[in-house]
Amino acid sequence: MTFPNPVGLAAGLDKNGECIDAFASMGFGFVEVGTVTPKGQPGNPKPRLFRLPEKGAIINRMGFNNLGVDHLVRQVKNARYNGPIGINIGKNKDTAEDHALDDYLHCLTKVYPYASYVTVNISSPNTPGLRNLQYGEALDGLLTGLKTAQEKLCQTHGKYVPLFIKIAPDLNGEEIDSIARSLINSKMDGVIATNTTLSRDAVQHLKHGNEAGGLSGEVLTQMSLEVTQKLAKALDRAIPIIGVGGIHDVQSAKDRLAAGASLIQVYSAFIYQGPSLVQKIVNQL
Repeated sequence: MTFPNPVGLAAGLDKNGECIDAFASMGFGFVEVGTVTPKGQPGNPKPRLFRLPEKGAIINRMGFNNLGVDHLVRQVKNARYNGPIGINIGKNKDTAEDHALDDYLHCLTKVYPYASYVTVNISSPNTPGLRNLQYGEALDGLLTGLKTAQEKLCQTHGKYVPLFIKIAPDLNGEEIDSIARSLINSKMDGVIATNTTLSRDAVQHLKHGNEAGGLSGEVLTQMSLEVTQKLAKALDRAIPIIGVGGIHDVQSAKDRLAAGASLIQVYSAFIYQGPSLVQKIVNQL
């Protein structure tokens, strides 16, 4: 795949794909929409989003609130933007863990013709049991099922759409090595590192610092960087990495690329700094 520039919009901001053209006009090299689920769902009760401006951070427990995969597909089809669009897929909250693959396959089949790449979100902390899919037999079973479906869809549509897996920052070295082996063995096309963290070490003294949910922003920079470094070493360039989590300025962008990421994404810093952040990073890179 070819990207106009390496700075993308992370998933979660445009869950329903309703602002693709607007975000594209802000200078992003690619836009990732979603997370989308088979059926629309309201997400967790409000309030569910908290700013921690002292640390350039955000806590969210949105819970995959979205209008469903069919709505998202309509939005992507109607977008005028012809650059790379990633579509991030997840499972419905009421779908049991052992039936998660069914939800992912449903979404993959629906979005495949319209996506530049598809991201499989198994790392959000806000859907019960979701992160369990990152480990061992559960992960291997999920990846095998996805790969089989991808090969069939490739034949059906006459085009190959890469599959990326999005992982959490709260992983130790052994877990990262294990995930890397699974990704290589299943011939996944790439990995996105990382999602939000459950850690509160850097913010527990702040107002809203102990709210439940995933923490993002500058407090995630070092943690996500270290996961990228370990992952790059474990993968040994077998598949590309998209780096995301705490990227908030030119230096943190350069550090992530130096750590082994081929592309980067922003979200929280974009909320605080606005579209000028994208141009700033792109120009300096």
